[in-house]
Formats: sequence, structure tokens, C-alpha cells
Amino acid sequence: MLLALFVAAAVLVRLASVLVSARHERALRADGAVEVGAGVTRTMAAAHGAFMIAGALEAYVRQTSADALSAAGLVLYLFGIAMLVVVMRLLGRFWTVKVMIARDHRLVTHPLFRAVRHPNYFLNILPELVGYGLVLHAFWTLAIGLPLYLVVMVARIRQEEAAMRGRFADYAA
Repeated sequence: MLLALFVAAAVLVRLASVLVSARHERALRADGAVEVGAGVTRTMAAAHGAFMIAGALEAYVRQTSADALSAAGLVLYLFGIAMLVVVMRLLGRFWTVKVMIARDHRLVTHPLFRAVRHPNYFLNILPELVGYGLVLHAFWTLAIGLPLYLVVMVARIRQEEAAMRGRFADYAA
């Protein structure tokens, strides 16, 4: 029962972030923003959803119950979600699940972005997924799903890097 509530809460958190993203995207597009890498974005969204479904199914099949590993996974998951909130606040209206480049886009130089090149991926998404998998004891999902997700994430980071270098002369690779 606890794990089912966790899965439902995780889905709601992701849906809430997608709603914020959609609101920001509409405003950015109205101001002339351009999306970069739509195909990779769709693949990444599908991979995220598949990871969550696979983890939930694996927990169901295993009949997983909450234990110390689940608690450790929950701490890691909550750290990832906290970092999502931090990144969303730092990027403000420029935060979306898509790579959007606005006409008035500004480079965020907050110390977090200087310390960690892509905090949304490395401090939010990876801890979120690993924590989710650990809470559910979804070891197969972690072993298979995480490397597949990383392939898509690397492609996304490369697209984002290219877009940022094209927009900002002072964006160092």
C-alpha cells in the first residue's frame, strides 16, 4: 500500500512539472522562442514514463515491501525532487521539459550552474530515477532502464550544449 502511494505521488509530481512546463512553453512560444531537439524530448519523455511504469510493475511482480533500502531510495528521490524545485526556481519562466531558446533568453550564472553543468539532469533526474528504483526494489528497471535513459540524456545534453553555445558567445563548453 505504501509503495502504491509512493508511485501515485511520483506520477503526480511529474504531471505537475509537465503542467508548469506547458505553461512556460506557451508563454515562451508566444514571445518567439524556438524549440531545439523535439525528437529527443519526445524520446526522453517516453523513457521517463517507461522507467516509472517498469519500476512500478517490477515492484508489483516482486511484491516489494518497504524496508531500509526503500527508505534510502526515498531520501535520494526526495533530494532529486527538491533539486527539481530549485532548478525550476532558478530558471524561472525559461524552465521547461523542452529545450526552448527565447529571444530574450538570459544565461543563468547562479553558482549551482557553475558547480554542476546540468543540475536538472545530474541533481534532479538521475537521483529521482535511482531513488524511485530503489524505493521499489526495481533492480531490473535500474539495470536496464537507467543505461537506456542515459543514452537519451547524453543526446539531450549535447543538443542543449549546442543550442546554448549558439545563443551565448560566453557559454563555455
